[in-house]
Amino acid sequence: MQKIISIFFLIQSTFFSFGQKGFMHPEEQIDFVKERILKMEEPFLSAYNQLLLVASEALSSPNQIQEIFYVPGFYENPEEHRKNAQRLQTDAFKAYANALAYRLGAGNEYGRKACKILHEWAQINKRYSGNDGSLVMAYSGSAMIIAAQLMSNSNLWGEVEKSLFDLWVKNVYWKACNEIRNRPNNWADWGRFGSLLCSTYFTDEEELQKNMQLFKSDIFNKIASDGSMPEEIKREKNGIWYTYFSLAPMTASCWIIYNSTGENLFCWEKGGISIKTAIDYLFYYNQHPDEWKWYKNPNIGKPNRWPGNLLEAMAGIYRDASYEQFLKPNRPLIYPEHHFVWTFPTLMLLTLEGYR
Repeated sequence: MQKIISIFFLIQSTFFSFGQKGFMHPEEQIDFVKERILKMEEPFLSAYNQLLLVASEALSSPNQIQEIFYVPGFYENPEEHRKNAQRLQTDAFKAYANALAYRLGAGNEYGRKACKILHEWAQINKRYSGNDGSLVMAYSGSAMIIAAQLMSNSNLWGEVEKSLFDLWVKNVYWKACNEIRNRPNNWADWGRFGSLLCSTYFTDEEELQKNMQLFKSDIFNKIASDGSMPEEIKREKNGIWYTYFSLAPMTASCWIIYNSTGENLFCWEKGGISIKTAIDYLFYYNQHPDEWKWYKNPNIGKPNRWPGNLLEAMAGIYRDASYEQFLKPNRPLIYPEHHFVWTFPTLMLLTLEGYR
C-alpha cells in the first residue's frame, strides 16, 4: 500500500512545476510533509487525517458569496459583523483546506472544490464595504490567496478561471490590503501580510520590497522594551487577544520574507527587542492573566486554539522547549476560523534549517 501511495504522489508531482519563492507553503515544505505522511510519522499523520476530515466536510457544502462584501464595524453592529464576515471565512477556509489536501495527495476532487470556490468568488464578489470590510477581507481572504498559491500550476485550474480570479485579487483583495497597510496597529499587520501574499503570487518584486520596508519601518515601535505591544494592550479586556492578532500576521510576514529573500526577521533584534520578545510576552501573560497590568481579568486563549497555533508555528522557528511543553498534549492543532495565519501549524512544520 505504501508503494502505491508513493507512486501516486510521484505521478501527481509531475503536474506541478512550482518552486516559486515566497509562498506560504513552499514546495520544499510540501514535499517534506508528504514524505512524513508516507512514512506514517507523528504528529504529521494525525494532523493530515485532521485536515482530510475538515476538507471532506467541505466537499458538498454550498458557498456563501456576496456581490458586495459588507462588514460593519464590530463595535457598531457585532451581530451583522460576525454574520457577514463568516461568509468569507467559511468559504476561504474550505478553499484552503481542499487545496492543501489536494497538494498533499488527497485526490483531484479536493483540488476541484478549491478551484470552484475561487472561481465563484471571482465571478460574484465585486467589492467590499463597511467600516471593517477592508480589514476582514484582508485577514479572512488571505486563505483564498494561499489556496490560489497552492493551485497555481495545477492542471485542474483552467486558464480562463485563473485569469478571472487574478482580476478579483487585484481589484478586491489586494486593494483592501494596500488600503490598510499604513495603519498604526494590527490593521497594518494584516494589510502587509495580505499584500506580501499577493506580491509573491504575482511575482511582483517592487511590491514585495515595499511591504518589506513597511514591515521594517515600525517593528521596533510596535514592540516595547518589555515585549508588550502598545497599540494592542490598550484594547482593555481583549489586550491579550489583540497582541496575538498582531503577532500572527507579523510572523507570517517574516515567513514570506524569509522564503522570498532569505532574510531572517524572526531573529532581527534592536536593543533587546525582537519578534521573539513579543511572543514570549504573549505566552507568559496568557498563562498568568492575573499579572496582566493593563486590564483586570483579560480574555485569554487556549493551547489548542489561539495562541497555541502561533506558538506551534513558532516552535519550529525558535526551538523553544517551553513552547514544546505547552503544546505537546494538544497536538495536532488546527485553527479553522476567523483568519488564516497558522491554520494547520502541526501539519505544515516551519523551519529555518532547511527541509532536507
